[in-house]
Amino acid sequence: MQEIRFHGRGGQGAVTSAELIAIAAINKGNCAQAFPSFGPERRGAPVVAFCRVDDKKINIRAKVYNPDVVIVLDPGLVELMDPSEGMKDGGILIINTKKGPEGAGKVSNSKIKIATVDANTIATEELGRVIVNTTMIGAFIKATGIISIDDIKDPLMGRFGAKLGARNLKALERAYKEVLIKG
Repeated sequence: MQEIRFHGRGGQGAVTSAELIAIAAINKGNCAQAFPSFGPERRGAPVVAFCRVDDKKINIRAKVYNPDVVIVLDPGLVELMDPSEGMKDGGILIINTKKGPEGAGKVSNSKIKIATVDANTIATEELGRVIVNTTMIGAFIKATGIISIDDIKDPLMGRFGAKLGARNLKALERAYKEVLIKG
């Protein structure tokens, strides 16, 4: 089973990212679940979302405490917390940042891979706004291989429609090409 934890802020699309990955995995023939965990719902407040993907039925209904993958949508959160906390050795931390993997910030687990992508710039240039959820999915696909770009196309178009879906797909594909991975 692959367990994924997302850290973001309200309005960035962490919950949507988890849902899209789960739908893509289910459409591919896997079992998956996605769910959020947050306090007062307001734009800008910290949000954590979770996703699990497996080739068999998933019976766990708890938060993800020891993820294989952590995705950080807001680079400012890295200054407030250690996103690698609880990560499994050999896992991968994917961060939205202008810095490369060497400048990832607070990372206590030295036995993980680190991937970085400047999702803010990509989203601004491709979507006209800093909503980085689909951009970070592109980095996730390249870094993990859990799903493919082809797997995510239908869920993406279903969620966003033809026009906005095409723009999100372009941002996703660009992040897939631009992500830097160390480890």
